[in-house]
Amino acid sequence: MSTKMNQLIEDQRNVHVLYSFHEVEDYMKQILNYIHDGIVAGEYIILIENARLYPMIQKELSGKYTKAQLELVHYVNSLDFYFSSGSYHPPAIHEYFKKVVQSYIQNDTAFRSWAHVEWASMQEPLYLIEDFEKIVDGEVNALSFPLICAYDGEKLPEYVKTFLMETHPYVLVEDDLIVSEQYRPTGKVI
Repeated sequence: MSTKMNQLIEDQRNVHVLYSFHEVEDYMKQILNYIHDGIVAGEYIILIENARLYPMIQKELSGKYTKAQLELVHYVNSLDFYFSSGSYHPPAIHEYFKKVVQSYIQNDTAFRSWAHVEWASMQEPLYLIEDFEKIVDGEVNALSFPLICAYDGEKLPEYVKTFLMETHPYVLVEDDLIVSEQYRPTGKVI
């Protein structure tokens, strides 16, 4: 992860980042670096990931970290997370997230999150993703935690890319963190 990202997280904590990836190898490099930085900082990492990629991530981590360090990584199956109500429903996803982070908040424990956002098909009404990202942006600011939202860039229509740039103040591009000039704060308090 970039020094820029680490410095930003250290300075302000409420860091909402868009990461649009194209290759699984690049994705793995970024997620492993993010987890590493969280472990080094002594923070819990909420990893919202699919069941296909998580075993590969777990294998990489198990060879590098102690059991105590690995206990900082909290895996949440992305299918359960995004479709807890049977469909992609932002209020239900938000409630699920609040349950996941409740103990961290109550115990004033530092955490960060990585969310692999995906859906089985493009049949879902995509405006729901925009609605959810607005909710998430408010949550990141209210709870003051870093979050990277990772999307497969190959599967994103242009208008989705546009609203993602509008709902994320920062964008991870390769190993650099840039400010999104299209970002529009929602002003929502959650």
